[in-house]
Amino acid sequence: MMLVLALVLGYLLGSIPFGLVITKLAGLGDIRAIGSGNIGATNVLRTGRKDLALATLLLDSGKGAIAVIIIGLITGWAEAPMALAGAAAFLGHCFPVWLKFKGGKGVATFLGTLLALNFFAGLIACAIWLVTAFISRISSLSALVAAAVSPLVFYVGFGEAITAIAALFMTVLIFIRHRANIERLMAGTEPRIGGKK
Repeated sequence: MMLVLALVLGYLLGSIPFGLVITKLAGLGDIRAIGSGNIGATNVLRTGRKDLALATLLLDSGKGAIAVIIIGLITGWAEAPMALAGAAAFLGHCFPVWLKFKGGKGVATFLGTLLALNFFAGLIACAIWLVTAFISRISSLSALVAAAVSPLVFYVGFGEAITAIAALFMTVLIFIRHRANIERLMAGTEPRIGGKK
């Protein structure tokens, strides 16, 4: 029952499309009609509203973290249901029921989930994202590098096998959701952070 609760709670929290809600409330229309068509913070930034992009980033990352923390409090910080709740929140962000399963790419939710599952492992993943972003100025590349390293961080660095499996699941989905970005990266046409598509 705890695993079912973790799955349902995580998915429903992850399904809340904060980027879409925030931009509509700000009078900017449907964020899916501009830039990459994504509902995440990177695309919100393309509206020129850094405040809305930051709010989207914090709320999207918070979805995964809150799901993990709630299930952790209920189960006495059991690793398996917490990892499942975080992975389900990530899945909900990528495939939200409210938007006909057409959501974002899940990077912020992924990082928020990692921070809640293991704060220090999550910090390492965030640091990798920041360093890669600082060097390349490409959000998608930063996400791919941080995601690729995260399962190893959990398993090798902290000995958390179940959480590493959840991280690997999210990493695979991140690579799948970034297929077009990977093609543009290989072609040298991927937009840079803060630029217009």
